Amino acid sequence: MKKYIKIYNYYKQLIESEQLKSGDKMPSVRKATKIFNVSKTTVQNAYFDLQADGYIIASPKSGYFVTEMKAKSVEHHTEYVEKNKILYDFKSGDADKSSFDLNLWQRYIKSALRQQDRLMSYSEVQGESDLREALSDYIREKRNVVASPDRIVIGAGVQCLLAILCSIIKERGTVSFPDSSFVQGIELFRDYGFDVHTRFKDADIIYVSPSHMTSYGDVMPIKRRLELVDYSIKHSSIVIEDDYDSDFLYQTKPMPSLYALSNNGNVVYMGSFSNVLIPGIRISYMVLTESLARIYEAEKEKFAQTASKTEQIALCQYIRDGHIMSQTRKVRRLYTAKARAAYEYIKHTMPNVECAMSENGLQIKITTKFDGDTSQFENNGISVHIKDFSNGVLKLVLSPSAISHEDLEPAIDALAAVLENNCCLLYTSPSPRD
Repeated sequence: MKKYIKIYNYYKQLIESEQLKSGDKMPSVRKATKIFNVSKTTVQNAYFDLQADGYIIASPKSGYFVTEMKAKSVEHHTEYVEKNKILYDFKSGDADKSSFDLNLWQRYIKSALRQQDRLMSYSEVQGESDLREALSDYIREKRNVVASPDRIVIGAGVQCLLAILCSIIKERGTVSFPDSSFVQGIELFRDYGFDVHTRFKDADIIYVSPSHMTSYGDVMPIKRRLELVDYSIKHSSIVIEDDYDSDFLYQTKPMPSLYALSNNGNVVYMGSFSNVLIPGIRISYMVLTESLARIYEAEKEKFAQTASKTEQIALCQYIRDGHIMSQTRKVRRLYTAKARAAYEYIKHTMPNVECAMSENGLQIKITTKFDGDTSQFENNGISVHIKDFSNGVLKLVLSPSAISHEDLEPAIDALAAVLENNCCLLYTSPSPRD
């Protein structure tokens, strides 16, 4: 372990245990070098990380002090842990801690923070120009989406971008979604005055996620993609293609994007980095059609950029250095292997429960008889997505991405125990495996 990390951990423990309290002055850099017998640079690196993580704050000409904010957040965290007893999260689809090299990302963030002159101004409304250039190359190589940087708009999440889109296509009255699961998107369109439908092919706007059509992870087949593109062009519809989960197709071969199939005609393409990187990095982008790009250009000054400028700068260099491609391969292998392992263990421990892999290879679908209260899952520390529960039949969708490999079997055992206690002998105790 590096020396500065040891110093960081030492003071972090003192602050979190409140041996150093809010407002207490930290030892000066000079004094700390003598205490730990290290260089000035080593202490400065430790203090820099403590400051970045909110434990201390620098006061000009006075030194470093323990922050009040951190003391409060520690108290809040303790209270939260007591209330939240979820041990195994099959619902959120959050990232596995091993899926992303945070230390590498921190180096890119620190590099971005050194561009002081650039950070003294607001971000470009449309998104940083160098990032849009990098994205133009990236999506062309990855998804055959050919678009110049001036047609790319960056924002903090798909919802922010949809709000912009709603504003520039407000003359169109109807929008259709595959189902009612995307509540945030549906309500956003309603707020802008659109008439919202599900599975309505004659809508003015058709919103689809071809690689994740439903909460079951269904993938739109190539024949249906071609039919949708053809029909939408004939009826002058705008198709919004949310390319969510296209990097994680496991059961089927990678499919061409609707944007590529349409020859750039009437498809607005949307993508995000939350799944490939981590959910906390909220950078998404959309590719406008040529006509919508002209409308946006005329009206863009009324919009604001929501994505962090620092993260945009960091992501641009991260992409240019080739890390995004290797990261995509890494998470694809990790999550599909984990979902497969979960599926096989469920079949082994619960052979009488109907179980299937989703088409995108990231979720497991379970159908079983159930005569209990679904609150028992949470009461036993398990979070699950209940797709349907009616007539004594329970349908679950499990997303194991947030569960570590070592917790995977204990998590499934805990799930099986709840089902066993509330089902008609559908759980079979596991026998020793070869």
